[in-house]
Amino acid sequence: MPTFKAWDVVKVPFPYTDRPVRQHRPALVVAAGPLEANHGLLWVLMITSAENRRWDNDVVISDQEAAGLPAPSMVRCAKIATIESRDAEPIGALPTGDRKKVAAHIARTLTATAGARP
Repeated sequence: MPTFKAWDVVKVPFPYTDRPVRQHRPALVVAAGPLEANHGLLWVLMITSAENRRWDNDVVISDQEAAGLPAPSMVRCAKIATIESRDAEPIGALPTGDRKKVAAHIARTLTATAGARP
């Protein structure tokens, strides 16, 4: 079983509720390490086609070949999920310059969330 690290691009099964099939979709690992070692989990961000409508915090992937992607894509920083690491398959890595942009979006979201009071 692979061991993952932050910035790995992985392929994960995505269940469709209206069909009895699962399609594999790309995702970006943003947390692994102890989370994977202790619980078998990964935190991932959604990767979607660059043809889709952009959201404010999307990051266009500058090198789709390095990321292991067949088409121009972007990281959708607003969509995070926790998945079982055993369901992930490595396909590439996010380019270094793109990592800084994704990390900045995550940091801004966490800072804004931590500052919010009920």
